[in-house]
Amino acid sequence: MPSPQQARAQASAITSGRAVPEVEVAPTSQLRELFDGPRLSPGQRRIAQYLIEHITEAAFLSITELADRVGVSQPSVTRFASAVGFSGYPALRERLQSIALRTLAGGPGMEDRANELQAAVDGEIENLENLRRDFADPDRVIHVGRELSRSTPLTVLGLRISVSLAEYFGYAARRIHPDVRLVTRGGSVAYDALLQSREAGGTWVLAFAMPRHSQETLQAVRVARSAGLKVALVTDLALGPVADEADVTFATGTGSRLVFDSYAAPGVMAAALLQAMTDADPERTQARLEKYEQLSEQHQFFLKD
Repeated sequence: MPSPQQARAQASAITSGRAVPEVEVAPTSQLRELFDGPRLSPGQRRIAQYLIEHITEAAFLSITELADRVGVSQPSVTRFASAVGFSGYPALRERLQSIALRTLAGGPGMEDRANELQAAVDGEIENLENLRRDFADPDRVIHVGRELSRSTPLTVLGLRISVSLAEYFGYAARRIHPDVRLVTRGGSVAYDALLQSREAGGTWVLAFAMPRHSQETLQAVRVARSAGLKVALVTDLALGPVADEADVTFATGTGSRLVFDSYAAPGVMAAALLQAMTDADPERTQARLEKYEQLSEQHQFFLKD
């Protein structure tokens, strides 16, 4: 993929009628394109990052040497090669060597190697742009927000890496909803909470399922559905085992350029659903927020600005 400067140069050449030279893609961009497509585990991302940062040296390492440099096992390197679409490490190394040799021969440099953090931000900007386009038609968000507002109790489910999003939503939702039940432990603990929520009159569960998707989340969603609860799901894929079980799915991209995912777009989606809940019952929202402000002032919850 050409850099922004290269893209502008191409556009200028087109508008001026000049021939457009073929742009040779920088090694880092080639490697990102190679590694960005598959869903890699955190350990596999460590391998990818090492290759990006040390391509001219790493491309000529044996599988044993690469595993030692990254601090992983040899089978992990083999699984990484398979995950990015190669028959094994030798095939991957051949591809890496072709990229490295072009660099050593004077091709595009590695000037963007130090910008992995910027690349991660760029990826999240793209996720937010996609979400912005989805919000052009907000009817689904408004409808689900109304249903979540009416569900008493309202259960919020988030297991493993998804706990942080569930806790954020649950913390805020308690300011505007009288009975929010947070489920962050899987197995029979989650099953008990979901069944009790249904017995108490709850009608909806809001579930967060970020990669890597856990068996516990899938089973909890199935238990919720079997108990008669409807499930609204915030996840990264519109298709998949968990999404297939949900009544409504909001698919939002996650940042995957770093060792661990980042969740800018899912965070905005959670805030949008909270906004829809506040709009669904403005009188209750205002009364609860005012009462909370009085309590926070009385007990000095927060520092004075």
